[in-house]
Amino acid sequence: MPWRQPLIGISRAFFAVNRFSRGFIRRIGKRILDGGDKMEHLVMENLIGLLKIRVRRGINLAVRDAVSVTSDPYVVVSVGCQKLKTRVIKNDCNPYWNDELTLTITDPSLPIKLTVYDKDTLTDDDKMGRAEFDIRPYLDCLQMGLEKLPIGTAVKKIQPDKSNHFADESKVVWIGDGKMVQDMVLRLQNVESGLVEIQIEWVDLPEPKPFES
Repeated sequence: MPWRQPLIGISRAFFAVNRFSRGFIRRIGKRILDGGDKMEHLVMENLIGLLKIRVRRGINLAVRDAVSVTSDPYVVVSVGCQKLKTRVIKNDCNPYWNDELTLTITDPSLPIKLTVYDKDTLTDDDKMGRAEFDIRPYLDCLQMGLEKLPIGTAVKKIQPDKSNHFADESKVVWIGDGKMVQDMVLRLQNVESGLVEIQIEWVDLPEPKPFES
């Protein structure tokens, strides 16, 4: 799998990303490049793939508005110096975001962090809990070299325990064409209540091709 061997050299990595998706650069590139030339250099040199995170919904989130007895929640997903966020859902402690966020991955050992906030107008946004997860068990499944499985086959099942923030069994599922997704329900920490349901999917970078003269 390409994720185990980082692309070498800025020009090769940049060429691969550019060929992959100009749309991705428009959506995500600004967040990377805003960190300056040094940040661009570090990210592009060590880029090994992309992680799509579908933030589906929140369940029984904490109330942060005492007047309306509800919240205006949104989710921030981060890894390293990257931060992406969903849209705000007004007056709903059981929101359906169904937003897709794409992170660039340079080190699979770094945990993906998720924090829920309540959007405020006049004061700082209130935290509504946090959780994190490890993508390495999912990436290990992609390394198995499986093919021609029935769509929907559960390749791996991970039970909730003290080493993770899962609220329920998490499954890595075969979706065809060599692809898998992992569904998970995360139990928010440091808060009175709240779950967030997400799905992750790995996207390989295409192999760079030599420039044509």
